[in-house]
Amino acid sequence: MPLPFLTADRTFEAASESALPYDDRERWRRPYRPGPWRVGVAALGLLLASFVLFAAVLIALTGSASSAGVILGMGLALIAGALRLLRMGAWVSGHGVRQVGLLVTRTVPWARVVSVRTVQQPVRWLGLPRTVQGQALVLVRKDRRAEDAAPLLTTHGLDFLGRPAAFDRAADSVEAWAAEYRRG
Repeated sequence: MPLPFLTADRTFEAASESALPYDDRERWRRPYRPGPWRVGVAALGLLLASFVLFAAVLIALTGSASSAGVILGMGLALIAGALRLLRMGAWVSGHGVRQVGLLVTRTVPWARVVSVRTVQQPVRWLGLPRTVQGQALVLVRKDRRAEDAAPLLTTHGLDFLGRPAAFDRAADSVEAWAAEYRRG
């Protein structure tokens, strides 16, 4: 009796990523897994936070409580930043599509979505100002021009750098959600 959850002999595509029939389609869900770059940066942030929290304990034991409080606040800010970094990305539900950024979250109801499509364009490399040629999943809204559309996902972002097949699956999934819910 094979135990597929314990073996690595099946391909990633063989894993069932479709929603189960009893899943709540009104819950916000990310239609893809966070990429290794995003998880790695968040893990390093949490590692740094552990050292900062340890320093806060040492300062509290040997120094002033106010200094320890400042360092504790810095450690908690690092933890909050790492957790927010893990939440960043595109999320979908029956209500619409939500783009979660580091500081800002934007939600667009499906009724205001004109189209969701994959385009070839210059995209930001790992979110930095440098741009490279790549693909982007673009959301066009009724109240904006198509040229002003901000990309939901890019091939050179933290989730999909070096993983073009994962980008294609995620883009197809978001496009399927849009096609299903824009019809009404």
